[in-house]
Amino acid sequence: MTATANEPSLKRRIRTVAAMSIAVALVVMAVKYIAYLVTGSVALYSDALESIVNVAAGIAAWAAIRVANKPADQNHPYGHEKAELLSAVFEGSLIIVAAVFIVLEAGHALLHPRGIEQPVVGLLINGFATAINCGWSLYLIRQGKVWRSPALTADGWHLMTDVWTSVGVFAGIVLAVLTGWTVLDPILALLVAANILYMGYRIVMQSISALMDEAAPDDMQSRIHEAISRSGAGAIEAHDIRTRHAGRVVFIEFHLVVPGGMTVADAHDICDRLEAELEAEIEGSDVVIHLEPDHKAKKQAAGVIGF
Repeated sequence: MTATANEPSLKRRIRTVAAMSIAVALVVMAVKYIAYLVTGSVALYSDALESIVNVAAGIAAWAAIRVANKPADQNHPYGHEKAELLSAVFEGSLIIVAAVFIVLEAGHALLHPRGIEQPVVGLLINGFATAINCGWSLYLIRQGKVWRSPALTADGWHLMTDVWTSVGVFAGIVLAVLTGWTVLDPILALLVAANILYMGYRIVMQSISALMDEAAPDDMQSRIHEAISRSGAGAIEAHDIRTRHAGRVVFIEFHLVVPGGMTVADAHDICDRLEAELEAEIEGSDVVIHLEPDHKAKKQAAGVIGF
C-alpha cells in the first residue's frame, strides 16, 4: 500500500506550493531586473539572468509534480513518482547553464569595465528580492524534505543558489564602490558562478542516483530493519531486504521465511502486521513480501533478521 489517509490533501498542498514558486520567481525576476536597469551592474545583470532560469525551473517542477501525483496505471504500474527526479535533473542542468551565462557576461565586463550607477538604490531593490528568495527557498527545502518531494527540494536549493548569488553581488558592489575598483564587480560574479556550478552538479548527481534505483539512506534502512524485527513474531526470519526510492515513495522488498506447516491465513496475518508497521514507520512506503517455507532459511547469512 502506498496511500495514506491524508495523501490526496498532501498532493494538493505540494501542487499549490509548486505553483506559488512560479509566481515568486516572476516577482523576484522583475525586481532584480529593475535593480540592474538602475545600476548597470554586470553582477546584478547576472543575478537577474539566473532568475529567468528560476521561472523555467519552477514551471518544470510544477509540471513534474502534476505528473508524479497521477495514480499508477496499466502502463506505469509503479506510479509516476520518478517524474520529480527527472525535473530535479532538469533544474540542476538549468543551474549549470545559468552559471555559464554569468561567466560569459562577467568575462565581457572584465574586458570592458563600466561604472556602477546609483549603487545604494540598486542594492536596496536587489536586497528586497533576496529577502523574498531566501524565505521562500528555506520553506521549499524544509517542506520538500517533510513531504519527500525531490522537485520541491531541488527548487528550494536552486533558489538558495540565487540567494548566495545576491549576497556575493551585494559584497562586490559595495567593495567596488568603496574602492573604486569596478573590476571587483565581474570578479565576484565569477566566484558566485563557481558556487552555482557546484550546486547544480550536486542536484544532478543526487537525482541521477535515485533514478538508478539507489537504496534508501542508511538511517531509513535502519528504521526499516527495526520495524521488521518488531513485527515479525511467528515467522522464522526475513532476508534479502532491498529498498529503492522514487519521489516520496520508498519501495521495500524482502523474503519472509515461515514454518512449513503454517496456514496461509496465519502467514498472511504476519505479512499484514509487517506491512502496517513499515507503512507507519516509513510514510508512503510500498511493501512487497515474498513468503518462503522454513527450508529456505538463511540464519547464518549477512543481513538476515531472525525472530
